[in-house]
Amino acid sequence: MSYLTDLTLRLAWGAARLDPGVCERNRDWLRGQQRADGGFAGREGESDPYYTAFGLRGLLIVDGIDDQVADRAAGFLATKLVESMGVVDRVSLIMAASILEMTHGRELLAARPDVRDAAIAYLESHRCADGGYAKLPGGVAGSTYQTFLNLLAYELLGFVAPDTERIVQFLDSQRMVDGGFREIRVAKRAGVNPTAAGIGALKALGQLDPVRERATIEFLADMATDEGGLSANDRISLADLLSSCTGMVTMSDLGATEQLNLPALRRYAMSMQRTDGQQPQGGFHGFAFDREVDVEYTFYGLALLALVEAHRDEPETEAGPEMAPGSIAE
Repeated sequence: MSYLTDLTLRLAWGAARLDPGVCERNRDWLRGQQRADGGFAGREGESDPYYTAFGLRGLLIVDGIDDQVADRAAGFLATKLVESMGVVDRVSLIMAASILEMTHGRELLAARPDVRDAAIAYLESHRCADGGYAKLPGGVAGSTYQTFLNLLAYELLGFVAPDTERIVQFLDSQRMVDGGFREIRVAKRAGVNPTAAGIGALKALGQLDPVRERATIEFLADMATDEGGLSANDRISLADLLSSCTGMVTMSDLGATEQLNLPALRRYAMSMQRTDGQQPQGGFHGFAFDREVDVEYTFYGLALLALVEAHRDEPETEAGPEMAPGSIAE
């Protein structure tokens, strides 16, 4: 089973147990964020593949991709197939197209083998001598996050990345002594998000080592904050929704969610919802002092809640902070 298929199934199982009100208001909000051109955008600017992928991924969790959403999104993505774009947008386009193929049979890439082959060539133009993939073509040092993204793109395109042994060697070189992963080789400390990318990439390659991952589990557990979420690294005291979500995904990948305080994580995620007075609305903030909401953080919020629900019958740890109510400033 591919990494994304496995994750999608876990999210679907948890989403089926979510409060219907959470699903309904975020389904409505996400549908309302689709632009006239069929794409999704960030907090400013025009529609792009990156935010379109997040919009569709969020709607997938709450069963919100109906025929109209799919048709409009497919139309937008079709206009982007041959455009020049960076590697993150290109991988996002592949992800968004794969969602529409899975849910509505829209074969945007299967019908264009030239685009698929060009995408493979473009991904490989980011391969570095260290075995990883850089953020830019011809880069000299691999990025843990970019390597993970490229592996997912290969999966979705039906290919296997060349020389996976070198990729595993690169990922191992990104491990730090505290069990976390760094993003680039000059980084001085590990972070939750590169750790999630490193573990996700190793899982996609079938190379997880239970003995070695014990330190990673301890590293992620130590990132829990008084708010109930996870912070990005050990120098940041404030939790954020991205790190909380990716940390939860990784603990789920490692079969170690009992090391997190799941009720506190749920309360943290719920506190990140946009509110009107005391009533929650659709959309999620990124962290406690974030004034806006967007489709990316709404995906993280929904994914975190779904994963907590998927694992909520597991034994709870006595460790982990409780979150004080009302932590988000509206």
